[in-house]
Parts: sequence; structure tokens; C-alpha cells
Amino acid sequence: MKKILSIISVAAIMAACNTNTKTSEEEVAAKIAAYKDSIRMVADTAGLANYQAWKAQNEMADANQYNTAQSTPSTPAKTYAPRKVSGKSSVNNNNGSMNSESSNTAKGKKGWSKAAKGTAIGAGTGAVIGAVVNKKNRVVGGVVGGVIGGGVGYGIGRSMDKKDGRY
Repeated sequence: MKKILSIISVAAIMAACNTNTKTSEEEVAAKIAAYKDSIRMVADTAGLANYQAWKAQNEMADANQYNTAQSTPSTPAKTYAPRKVSGKSSVNNNNGSMNSESSNTAKGKKGWSKAAKGTAIGAGTGAVIGAVVNKKNRVVGGVVGGVIGGGVGYGIGRSMDKKDGRY
């Protein structure tokens, strides 16, 4: 059984690693040209061009107001009302109970990170595989497999977190 499993795994690795990465310069140039053409054909569905035009117009208007305010000191300066911060607020009832809700929680940082999820999934999977493979001493196989699987899962999850900008 071990021989069959090892032969299948080696064959799968060899098949997955066999890629042809050599391409001619003409093929690369054709792919780049096709990519540029596809970018030009994409419609502006989000209205980005309209937003950028509006933003440029408002920035110019603000700059003109600033310049006129600097040249004539009789014009009153713009005052801004303080903004109200939305979010959870803690209530103090003075009855001895504590409320630990914070008003500045980050939306993107809730829950487990992908590194933590990868560690948990990798450790569990590695422990099961290690216990199955090491038939003489399943506990040692599970511990070793769990440690190795947790490390690999952490590495994969950490790289995913970096791509998402979490770290």
C-alpha cells in the first residue's frame, strides 16, 4: 500500500511540474497586444471617468476659493462642523457592570486570519495523515504530522494574508 501511494504521489508531482515555460518573443508580444486591446474594450461600468472629472473640477474650485480667500482677507474662512463618528459606543450605567465594546473596530480585521485558518487546517490534516502513515506508533505520527502540517498551513495562509494586505 505504501509503495502504491508513493508511486502515485511521485507521478502526480512529476505531472504537475512538467510545464513548458519557453515562449518566443513574438508570442509574448502578441499576448501583450491582445491584453491591451481587451483593456481598451472594457466599458466604464463603475463610472470612474465621471468621478475623476468631478473630482478634478471640485479640486480646481477649492483651489480658486483658497486663492481668493488669501488675496482678500475680508472673506470669512470656511468652518467645518465636527463629524459624528458612527459605531458602537460604550454606556456607563455606574451599576458595577463593565461594557468592553470599542467604537473604533476595524471592519477588515474581524475573525481569524488566513494564517490562523491555514495553521488549524494544516495541523488537523497533518495529524490525521501522520497517524495513518505511521502504523507502529500512531501518536508520534499524529504529532509529527500535525507540526509539519501546521507549519505548511501557516506559510500558505500567511502568504495569502500578505496578498490581501492584512500584514
